Amino acid sequence: MKTRTSALALATIALATTVACSSDDATKKDVTLTIVAYESFTPPEGIFDAFTNETGISVRIVAAGDAGEMIAKATLTAGNPEGDVMWGVDNTLLSRALDADVFDPYVSEVDGLDPDLVATAADVVTPVDYGDVCVNYDVERLEQLGIDPPTSFDDLASPDYRGLLVTPSALTSSTGLAFLLGTIADDPDGWQQTWRDLRDNDVLVVGGWYEAYYTEFSRYGGDRPLVVSYASSPPAEILFADPPLPDGSPAPTAAVTSTCFRQIEYAGVLRGSKHVDEARALIDYLVSPTFQESMPESLFVFPANERANLSDTFTTYVQPVTDPLVMEPATIAASRDAWLEEWDAIVG
Repeated sequence: MKTRTSALALATIALATTVACSSDDATKKDVTLTIVAYESFTPPEGIFDAFTNETGISVRIVAAGDAGEMIAKATLTAGNPEGDVMWGVDNTLLSRALDADVFDPYVSEVDGLDPDLVATAADVVTPVDYGDVCVNYDVERLEQLGIDPPTSFDDLASPDYRGLLVTPSALTSSTGLAFLLGTIADDPDGWQQTWRDLRDNDVLVVGGWYEAYYTEFSRYGGDRPLVVSYASSPPAEILFADPPLPDGSPAPTAAVTSTCFRQIEYAGVLRGSKHVDEARALIDYLVSPTFQESMPESLFVFPANERANLSDTFTTYVQPVTDPLVMEPATIAASRDAWLEEWDAIVG
């Protein structure tokens, strides 16, 4: 605990230096910045206090629906944005935002940012986290049904899993799009048949991740024990279990790691913001260890800053994804719309 306290103190000092360096005008101003984010962006209460105390800049958050909906709104308001900073555009949709000139280019130079993640950001936005989109399952429910968990995309087409899978739509949800891209990365020549098989096996497609997980998933009253979510969802089930689970309990959900697609999220300064310098200072704070260490147990993603520490709960309950499915951003940008048309024609 002593080491962690010292680390946080050092991070606060580093924050003060970072903010001062990023903008002389951004410090001690009576300004309120708006972060436009997807609906599940729920950082800990008070996490922006250190930033506000150091700079005088207040922060508020505006939810803009699922990530796909958020990007759609941002493209329509490019140059006249709803806020100053956007959190949560990811590698599956980044090119759509870039094509619409949504951002005022800024890439933070805060120490510790993973250079491999920075390299994917097109010199326009700053990577803030990464995670893996994959099939999750309700352990108890599958046991009740007498069914072993699936181990691959092909398994999902088995009669054993008929009517058991729910996924967010690839058209309206970045999570759903990441899952589609995972099937393509897994089988570039046969992904269409994968989706025909899923369709014929009664896959349920809904608008967004929240609806899939908290309405249709059997853990929350639905009738689907397989859901497209994240490899980091199981520790959330431990931390937010109601009633709390006994110490040492296994997670009630698990991930099918062979279906995991690597998703990278970014934050960017919105073009047209009236507080560009302040917004850049906020980006720097979002990738500082102070903020990054809060994300694993609030947003259930891995920090982009390699200097950020991970909590014991997060590391204990996240199943390692040693070989995630990946795709170059340029490949996604070149083919995404065509793939979506094909997918929509198959799934309807």
